[in-house]
Amino acid sequence: MPRIAGVDLPKDKRIDIALTRIYGIGRPSAEKILTKAEVDPSKRAKELTDEEVSRIRKIIDSEYKVEGDLRKEVAMNIKRLIDLGAYRGLRHRLGLPVRGQRTRTNARTRKGPRKGAVKTKK
Repeated sequence: MPRIAGVDLPKDKRIDIALTRIYGIGRPSAEKILTKAEVDPSKRAKELTDEEVSRIRKIIDSEYKVEGDLRKEVAMNIKRLIDLGAYRGLRHRLGLPVRGQRTRTNARTRKGPRKGAVKTKK
């Protein structure tokens, strides 16, 4: 099981799919990385040689911001918006959709479970 950028890649998946387990790498990025590293995308992760893994690792380390660094940058961007008092920061703080989606219906992922009407006893 190859370990790249602090993530254990699933050994039974194709390497182009397995690389997407790393935060910050999607399908297009994975394909570009494999092309630069001259690795066949249809290979399974367990079939990679140590040399191929090191080439992939070197490309990711030098050209991509992934995992902890990327998560930190995203969190800092959100914190900056909140501190500025920007509208988007306010939406983040209130836990509401940030990108203009409707909230009268839907938005359950951001708003959480429904809070039903509270009935009082007489």
